Amino acid sequence: MSIGHTLLGLLESGPRHGYDLKRAFDEKFGHDRPLHYGQVYSTMSRLLKNGLVEVDGIEAGDGPERKRYAITEAGVTDVARWLATPEKPEPYLQSTLYTKVVLALLTHRDAGDILDTQRSEHLRSMRILTDRKRKGDLADQLICDHALFHLEADLRWLELAAARLDKLREAVAR
Repeated sequence: MSIGHTLLGLLESGPRHGYDLKRAFDEKFGHDRPLHYGQVYSTMSRLLKNGLVEVDGIEAGDGPERKRYAITEAGVTDVARWLATPEKPEPYLQSTLYTKVVLALLTHRDAGDILDTQRSEHLRSMRILTDRKRKGDLADQLICDHALFHLEADLRWLELAAARLDKLREAVAR
């Protein structure tokens, strides 16, 4: 995820302080990985330097001055371009799990155990996500569905790999 573009998009509704941007980001996108304040301010500094935001006001407070940021026309154009650009599908051709299975076979370990352990972990994650989805709002349901569909695809691969372990063992032994 592009944090810069996400913060720019949040600014399109109106100027905000860094604190407000962090809170909006965490509320909409950061359930599992909230932003650190340092990320917000370093990103805003970079966006300011690149002319994508401007300081809309500065307020004095008990602590450091609070800057209010506003998106510029260049920032609006940048967000529009980013939104219109499709994300490159991730084919996972260098999967850590695949590497573990092949290394287990090469070192004469039980690759089936690795697949079984991973299957259990995937099922555990799916139970957690299903519970979260059941309790969540529409946005949370959609992000959970996205993750669940990926986990389901991984489970199909785990089953396929388990069914082909003997052939894979022969292929990697050559």
